[in-house]
Amino acid sequence: MRAPLAAIRSGLLATPLAAALLLASPTADAQSGKPPPLGGAGAAEPDSSGKPPPLYDMPDPAPRRPGPPSRPDARAQPGTPPAGRPGPDGKPPPLDPRNAPPPNAREVSSGTGFIIGDRQALTNDHVVRECRSVRARNAEGREITATVRARDSGRDLAILDLRENAGPPLTFRNAPDIRRGESVITYGFPLAGMLASGPTLTTGDISALAGLSDNRAHFQISAPVQPGNSGGPLLDLAGNVVGIITSKLNAQRVAQRTGDIPQNVNFAVKAEQALAFLRENRIQPRVATSGPTRTAAEVGETVNPSVLFLRCLG
Repeated sequence: MRAPLAAIRSGLLATPLAAALLLASPTADAQSGKPPPLGGAGAAEPDSSGKPPPLYDMPDPAPRRPGPPSRPDARAQPGTPPAGRPGPDGKPPPLDPRNAPPPNAREVSSGTGFIIGDRQALTNDHVVRECRSVRARNAEGREITATVRARDSGRDLAILDLRENAGPPLTFRNAPDIRRGESVITYGFPLAGMLASGPTLTTGDISALAGLSDNRAHFQISAPVQPGNSGGPLLDLAGNVVGIITSKLNAQRVAQRTGDIPQNVNFAVKAEQALAFLRENRIQPRVATSGPTRTAAEVGETVNPSVLFLRCLG
């Protein structure tokens, strides 16, 4: 029988601050859909808890530096522009009072989501699992209150209801013909507070049609992902969603066990899993079998209005 696997939700960052903020998620085994640890020669010794070091990282939520409590009511002052539009000084727009966070709420992590319908968004379950409340920021800079409508921990997916319309929905690719070597694009908000405040685009390929331990619900991809990417869309060159970024291999742990450092071994939940989850919850997303291919830059410009930066408040 294989040992259980402890998934680290925040990913592995090479900074003391991030290391101090690593959050361990509950252990999971192959029955739950999470792969067990790799075995073989050179395996690292178990820690004081008796569990082997994890090989599987959840790159989201990204840990955030502690900040001051959020204001309970951030009403716009006279002379400020309408919510969602920057002022002439370039400062962020004022927060709509309806979307004000709870008193004394602190941002503890962040992630990515994307719009799937009118006032609805999709992300990973592990992005919102521990949140007291969730705030979604759209491409216009508007911050919108989000509530969890449905969760599926096995698939690692969650549906969010948005207080107001945030943008156009993305289209899912409803075709089982995705091939190894097919080009894919990620679009999300990795390492918020450390990298650019806007979205980041990366490119890569479908490396394998299954994840760790032959998990058929996942793709293995070579596109780089970091803490903050989880819950974001994995896109084909037509701009259709083919997956949802969910996790990455813990390169340091693999190196400890095997003596070799893996590169760009990351995972995404397949779109067919997301479509089944949405339909189980009576949501009919947009689907397409194919579309004209475009450059990665063109795809990024097209999906930008539909991708959300998520803040988890605790």
